[in-house]
Amino acid sequence: MIVGIPKESWRDERRVALTPAGVYSLEKAGHAVLVQSTAGVGSGFSDEAYRGAGGTIVFSAEEVFARADILVKMMPPTADECVWIPERKILFSALQLGVANPVVHDMLRVRRAFAVGFEWIEDEEHHLPVVTAMSEIAGMLLPQIAGRFLETTHGGRGVTLGGVPGIPASNVAIIGAGTVGSTAAQVFLGCGANVIVMDVDLNRLRLVEQQLARMVNTALSTPYNIERYMTTADVLVGAVLIHGRKAPHVVTESMVKKMRTGSVIIDLSIDHGGSVETSRPTTLSDPVFTKHGITHYCVPNIPSSVARTASLALNNVLLSFVEEVGDKGVTAFRDNPALHQGVYLYAGECTHEGLAGLHGWDYVDLKSLSE
Repeated sequence: MIVGIPKESWRDERRVALTPAGVYSLEKAGHAVLVQSTAGVGSGFSDEAYRGAGGTIVFSAEEVFARADILVKMMPPTADECVWIPERKILFSALQLGVANPVVHDMLRVRRAFAVGFEWIEDEEHHLPVVTAMSEIAGMLLPQIAGRFLETTHGGRGVTLGGVPGIPASNVAIIGAGTVGSTAAQVFLGCGANVIVMDVDLNRLRLVEQQLARMVNTALSTPYNIERYMTTADVLVGAVLIHGRKAPHVVTESMVKKMRTGSVIIDLSIDHGGSVETSRPTTLSDPVFTKHGITHYCVPNIPSSVARTASLALNNVLLSFVEEVGDKGVTAFRDNPALHQGVYLYAGECTHEGLAGLHGWDYVDLKSLSE
C-alpha cells in the first residue's frame, strides 16, 4: 500500500505522525511512503532525512491525500483537505471529540472512509497507548507552564512553585489521577510544590500514593472537595478523561470565582470538551485568557511544544498499527482488538458510540459490518 504523511495544517501543530525511522520500516515492509515537503521540519526532520529513509517527497498536500491508500496525520483533516480524499481511503488521526467538526465527519462519511481515532486505540489491558505517550509528555511540561503564568509579568500571583525559607510553597490541585495527572504530580513535587490529587477512583489514588512514596495528598474528587481545595490552589489542573465520551465540567464557574486572583487553571481535558466550565480552546501561540481574574491555559495540543519528542513517541506507538493495516488492509480493524476500539468510521458507517451520540448519527457495531 501507499502510506501518505501530509504536513499538518492546524495552527501551531508541529508534530508529524511518522518519523524517518518509521518510513524506513514501512519501506522495508514493502510499502511506498509519500511525504509532503517540510512535513517534518517542525519536529526537526528534514526532507532529506525522509528521502534517505526511502520516502518520496511530494510538494502538495492534495497529491498526498489523493494518492495515498493510508493517510497518517496528527490532527483531523480540515474540510478543505477532505475534498482531496477519494472514496474508501484509510485515515489515522486524532478524533478529539471536544473539537470535533461535524462537517469533516460528514464529508468522510460520504467518501465511505475507514477512519481511526488513534487516541481511542485500546489494548487488552485497557491501556490507551497513544494517549499514554502524549499524556506523559504533557504531564512533564505542566510545571514549567504553570510557573511561567504564575509570574508577575504574565499577570500571575507572583509566586514560585517551590517555597523558600520562611515562605511556603505553592498549592497545586490536580483533578484526575490518570497518566497525565500522576506524571504532573511527580514533576510538581520535584519542584517543591504542595500537591493534592483528586479522583473518583480510590484505586488510582492508592497507586499514586504508592508511586510517589506518600509525598502527595489525595482526596476523592467530589464537588465539596474540589471546591475546598481549589479555593486555596495557586494552580488547578483539570485532567479528567472518560473513555469514549466528552469530559464533564467538574469545575463550575462559581467555583472558579472563588479562586484567588492570579491563580492558574490548566485544562488538559479541553480536547474532550474541557473539565472546567469557563474553559475554551486556546493555541500555543496565544495560550491563555483571563476569566474572573484567573489565568486559563487550555491548549489541546500541549505536546506539540516539544514536537520532536512527541513525534518520536507517536511514531513508536503508531508504527506497528500502520504496518498491520498496510499488510492486511481493513480486515486488521477486526482482527486486532486494539485497532478495533479506535475505528469510528468503517466504509462511512459510524462505529463509535461517542461520535454517534455527539452528531445524532446511527451507531453500527463494527462486528456486524463487512468490507
